[in-house]
Order: sequence, then structure tokens, then C-alpha cells
Amino acid sequence: MSFLTFLINGISLGSVYALIALGYTMVYGIAKMLNFAHGDVIMVGAFATYTVCSTFGLSPVLGVLVAVVLCTVLGMVIEKVAYKPLRKASSPLAVLITAIGVSYFLQNVALLIFGSNMKSFTSVVPLDSVKFFGGRITISGETIVTILVCIVIMAALMLFINKTKAGQAMLAVSEDKGAAQLMGINANATITLTFAIGSALAAVAGVLLCSAYPSLTPYTGSMPGIKAFVAAVFGGIGSIPGAFIGGILLGVIENLTKAYISAQLSDAIVFAVLIVVLLVKPTGLLGKNIQEKV
Repeated sequence: MSFLTFLINGISLGSVYALIALGYTMVYGIAKMLNFAHGDVIMVGAFATYTVCSTFGLSPVLGVLVAVVLCTVLGMVIEKVAYKPLRKASSPLAVLITAIGVSYFLQNVALLIFGSNMKSFTSVVPLDSVKFFGGRITISGETIVTILVCIVIMAALMLFINKTKAGQAMLAVSEDKGAAQLMGINANATITLTFAIGSALAAVAGVLLCSAYPSLTPYTGSMPGIKAFVAAVFGGIGSIPGAFIGGILLGVIENLTKAYISAQLSDAIVFAVLIVVLLVKPTGLLGKNIQEKV
């Protein structure tokens, strides 16, 4: 029964990674950029909820809404100020360096405002733990809500991409930006919308992560952000279902490793598994080989 508990907790952690990875994979698939500041947007969302709920004592629902709105606006501002001027840069290294700079900027702003001391994050999930099999398995409310939220968001995102004009525009821009613009699609607005959606998902992920692991610092988003990027590559960077599957698998591998092998080696084993997958299938589990025209 303990294996089942570890497995479910791994799926919960993987659901958080999947939500963050969706932002990475959408931005890369459409704008062909790696937004390494994405992990710190998680931290901003968590601190927004912490401020609303713990500092001002307001409703957790309001705290989550504030986090989503703030991170959505932040994502759009980051894209406009930091990334848009570099879309035609001769070297992709310029975008990477800028992303690292934005990441450190957000961390240091959080340090100035909230300090370096660890904050105790109060869970926004009102659901109590649920027991199964006569109490032999106990699943926390945070675990249940995290898995359900991830499934709902994934389904809604797929419907949005496949059934709306904005979603179809995203698909067109990801396929061929130049041709999409010739067909009248506003590529700039589409890329901005992509950053907005990815940042909103990061806010939700940050709140769920800190609800399950109730501690918060300006560096909270760093490692989950890196692992979510690994999940996106694992599943196939640019593939939305791949990000979901990669996130779930990564969370399960990490949790089972901590339970049965070593908590200290869990991160190393996660990255080792990624290396093996990429050696066997360089494009990731659901990635596709893209032949560039010359």
C-alpha cells in the first residue's frame, strides 16, 4: 500500500511540474524561445497569494485570483520588455542571457520586499485528507486537488488550442510564423497571449506547490522551474501532451526514488533518466523531428 501512496504523491508532484512545463513548451513551440525566468514567475504567484492571505487575511480564492492576474500581466510585460526586442537577434544566446537576467531580477526584487527568511505558506486547499482501504492509505487534500486541477487545465488548454481562433492562430504561428503573418494572423499578439497563458499556469502551479510543501522563499521557483524544463524536454519540447506526460513521469520517478533509493540522489537520478531518454530518442517522448529548409 505504501507504494500506491508514493505513486499518487508522485503524480501530484508531477502535476505541478506539468503545469509549469506547459508554459515552457508553449513559449518554445510558438516563439522558439526558452524562458528560463519562468520558474521565478512561480515564486511571484506564491508570494502574491501569501500576501493576500497571510498578510491581509483575505480569502484564499481571492489570493489565487490575484496571483493569476499578477503573473499573467508579469508574463506579458517580460515578453514585451525583455524578449520582443530580441526575436530577430542573430544569436539565440542573447535570449538565454536575457532570461537569466530577468530571473535574477525577480529573485532580488523578492529579496528586497520579503527578505531571505523562509515564510510559512498556508494551504489554500480546504479539502481534508481522504483515507482508503480502512485507513491504510491516506491522501492529502492538496494531492487530490493538484491532480484534478492539472487534468482540468490540460483538457481546457487542449480545447482552447483546437477549438478557438486564438488557439488555431497559435498552431499556425508555431508551424510557420511567416506564412501565418501572410494569412493575416498577428504573430506578436499570439506570442504575447502565449506568455500570458504560460504565466497564469505558473501562478496556479506555484500556489499548489507551496500548499503541498508549505515553505516559501525568493528561490522557491528555481529548482521546480529547472525540473519542469526537464519535463518539457522529456516529453518533447513544443508538445503540449508531451509536457503533461513528461511532468507526470518526472514526478513519479522523483518520488519513488526518494522512497526506495535515496532522497539525496533523487535529483541526480531524475536527470540521469532524462539523459538516457534523450540518447534513445533525442526529440523526447512525443517530440517530432523537424527538417529545416535551406
